[in-house]
Amino acid sequence: MASVATPTLVKNSRSTRSTIALKLLMAVSGIVFIGFVLLHMYGNLKAFAGQEAYNDYAHHLRILGEPMLPREGALWLIRAVLLGSLVVHVYAAVTLWLRARKARTVKYVMKKHTGAIPASRMMRFGGVALLLFLIWHLLNFTVGKVNVQGGETNDPYNLLVDTFQVWWMTLIYLAAMAMLGAHLHHGTWSACQTLGITSTERARTLAKRFAFVLAVIISGGFSLVPIFVLAGVID
Repeated sequence: MASVATPTLVKNSRSTRSTIALKLLMAVSGIVFIGFVLLHMYGNLKAFAGQEAYNDYAHHLRILGEPMLPREGALWLIRAVLLGSLVVHVYAAVTLWLRARKARTVKYVMKKHTGAIPASRMMRFGGVALLLFLIWHLLNFTVGKVNVQGGETNDPYNLLVDTFQVWWMTLIYLAAMAMLGAHLHHGTWSACQTLGITSTERARTLAKRFAFVLAVIISGGFSLVPIFVLAGVID
């Protein structure tokens, strides 16, 4: 019996270590994105300071690291890190989902409430929606840089205002920010669990509060600019 059980135990041990490694990769790559969106939100809020301040911020990003780096060199390094983190995050998420699905070949007759926060029940759908939004966002603000009225522009502020003066584009953006908030809420909580900082009841309570507050700050901060552009305050 021992000779039969031992390979099974080894296999299960390897699978467990692999699962933990994938969750750690998701947590670390998620932290990279949290740092990025906080900085990106700070840059977006420059729009409240006016066209000159916003465009100066965008210009400084392009020359960051000069003369040690070429023009936009730092931006391309940041993009490379973000792209790598995105690939890792998506790969880990899909792999973990497929493993969970394979492990549960028969659906539950009666679903039980596991105590997970509501955002956890829409993580996969939200992740796909955010990926599609990211593609649209890059095409609109980074790759294409095309005004809604037509024609290319090298003026980031005018591109921002021009985009969010269109109500349906603002609605798409706000819906995506709601998805981002839900994703951050559950993702931050999961990362805290993976990193082992929820070992006590007090730590779990603080982690849940932190995840909620962070999600509200980021999703709310990103939503302010399009709302105020549509309202005519930023023009």
